[in-house]
Amino acid sequence: MKLEHVAIWTRHLETMRAFYETYFYGQSNAKYRNATTGLESYFLHFESGARLELLHKADIPENRNDTLQQQHLGLIHLAFEVESREAVERKAQELAGAGFPILRGPRVTGDGYYEFEKS
Repeated sequence: MKLEHVAIWTRHLETMRAFYETYFYGQSNAKYRNATTGLESYFLHFESGARLELLHKADIPENRNDTLQQQHLGLIHLAFEVESREAVERKAQELAGAGFPILRGPRVTGDGYYEFEKS
């Protein structure tokens, strides 16, 4: 069995699509629109075969998770694998240079991952 895709509701559909295309090289399909429900979405495909669905609909309530102070049950993060520690460091520098706050790292975690966390 393989995980087919992960979906994320967002208020900023175009911004999120551009983020995953720019920094993680996702390839987006054309925007799907459902005129009856107001749903809009994109599927992004990644080199590894993973897919990410980004969705927007005006009446979806805000998420209670706060990555800085308080988390709640549910999906918490997405992890992308790169080929080396140096690639992790380059990606962290690239995102920081583009104005995305890096919360922690790069660092080795207790379970052996070399990672960084962005907000």
